[in-house]
This record gives sequence, C-alpha cells and structure tokens, in this order.
Amino acid sequence: MIKLVGTGVWILAITLASVYFSLKMASAPKVDTAAAAREAAMEFVSGYTTTVPVIGEGGVNGYLLTKLAYKANKELAAKQVVPLPEMITDELYTLLVGKKMIDVGATGNFDLDAFRGVVKEGLNRRFGAEVIAEVYVEQIDYLTTASVEDPPQKKGVTLLKGEVPTVEQTQKSGH
Repeated sequence: MIKLVGTGVWILAITLASVYFSLKMASAPKVDTAAAAREAAMEFVSGYTTTVPVIGEGGVNGYLLTKLAYKANKELAAKQVVPLPEMITDELYTLLVGKKMIDVGATGNFDLDAFRGVVKEGLNRRFGAEVIAEVYVEQIDYLTTASVEDPPQKKGVTLLKGEVPTVEQTQKSGH
C-alpha cells in the first residue's frame, strides 16, 4: 500500500513539474514594438508603368519599360504636395534619362540592387525626408525601335477553309 501511495505521489510530482516547465517555456515571444510600429507606419504604393525612351546616336534606339512599387512612410507621404506616383514617375525620368543610369548596350553590367538603391536614394533626396523605405521591381523590359515599328507577324492555323458567305446568302438561309 505504501508503494502504491509513493508511486502516486511520484507521478503527481512529475506531472506538476512538467506542466510548470511547459507553461514557463510556452510564454509569448518577445515582440519588437519598435519594429512593429515602423512597419505599421508604412504603406504600399504601386507605381505606374513608365516608358522611357533610350536615346542614342541618331535618335531613339528603343524604349525601357519599368514598373516599380514602393514601401513608403504614410505620414511623410501624406505631407507631400504632389501625389506620390506622379512624383515617382518624374524622378524615374530624371534618373533614367537625365543621368542615364542604365546602359542598354551593356546589359550584363546591370545591377538590380544598385538600381533599387539609386532609385530609393534619389526619391528620398527629392522628397527631403526618408519617405521611401524599399523599392520593389515589378517589371523592367527593353523594346528596340525595330520591334516596335515592325512587329512580328502572328502565325495562325487555319482550322476550316471555305468561302465566307455573303450577306445575301445569309439572309436567304434564314440566319
């Protein structure tokens, strides 16, 4: 009988200790309130598709199509006089045409991270504050003027070959 009571007390002690330690270890994770507050102050801004002419010797060589999105500070963005997407588009023209950031002839030298950094830095300098936190690239395409002027012919497959009925034939058949 004493062994049975001793075994029961031993099981009870082990159970209580395991419950105590599991509750102690399962406490809520520590939340970085500063990081959460910074993230709550941000908003996602989708930019417009921007077509920038690539000017070279003899005229326009092609067109660079870009679509960027941004993570921006809500409060600082709301203080801007010009709406954010329009200001961003103007700054992209300044960076891509005025400063010629991208050399289309040397596509192997294009550094996407450097491009994002320069765009972010240029926008924040223009805004006069750290409005843009991150730059996301949705699209970057280059179209040559030859591909725009003479698009490739679409090739189709003829499924049924026959004569196209005239209006008179359609009216006679009752359709």
